[in-house]
Amino acid sequence: MLSIPTVTLNDGVAFPELGLGTYKLQGPEGVAAIVAAIDSGYRLLDTAVNYENEGEVGEAVRTAGVDRAELLITTKIPGRHHGRAEALESTKASLALLGLDRIDLSLIHWPNPSVGKYLDTWRGMIDAREQGLVRSIGVSNFTAAMLTELIDETGVTPAVNQVELHPYFPQAELRAFHAEHGIRTESWSPLARRSELLQEQVLQEIAGTHDVTPTQVVLRWHTQLGSTPIPKSADADRQRENADVFGFRLTDDEVSAISALERGRLWDGDPDTHEEM
Repeated sequence: MLSIPTVTLNDGVAFPELGLGTYKLQGPEGVAAIVAAIDSGYRLLDTAVNYENEGEVGEAVRTAGVDRAELLITTKIPGRHHGRAEALESTKASLALLGLDRIDLSLIHWPNPSVGKYLDTWRGMIDAREQGLVRSIGVSNFTAAMLTELIDETGVTPAVNQVELHPYFPQAELRAFHAEHGIRTESWSPLARRSELLQEQVLQEIAGTHDVTPTQVVLRWHTQLGSTPIPKSADADRQRENADVFGFRLTDDEVSAISALERGRLWDGDPDTHEEM
């Protein structure tokens, strides 16, 4: 079984440096895939209300032969549940679907700026944490300005900001802001799937140097930048490959060469339904 190292969040919680995205892992096959990941050593599982698989994630947690205390389950509050009371109710509904006694990390899935309720939603999440429903709270797809507003208005800094991040979109400025404020960066779409990223010559060459795959190179790049990637796979062998990235280290020049692939954001859909691929 692989051992995935952890870092400490700003609230003292140990947070894995790599996790499993569960988007579209549904039904019995989804449960089996999540259990396989846990068996391989994954301890961070990422779901959301909008993925419609919180029940499957909870079942996998109960099915796997791993102490619940070792697992960190993330879910997300969707845009339609914004508001202080609504966020609290959304949290309770997620707990019921998960069938668990707590959510380890709850995120605002999307700031939904046109509605303008993300600050009230954040207050609702603080309420949920104070009531013991949630251990850590954070956000997803927030800008530095939005993060600053949350901190200034409530005095509570998000533990995590989950954002689109991959070599085509390395988000250097936002990552620097996170580092300055003690916010852990988490990467969705870490492999920029449905793009030609893994065919890039620089990745092929670096993979050959370290006798690993281009996928492993990209995921190691994430961890060395100080971000937790959450690649999705239903295949047990691919899951193990994705998590087996801590036995080698990229040089500073290799990290820089990968970051130089930057071309900008790839996702053009609703981030409330983004895929962690």
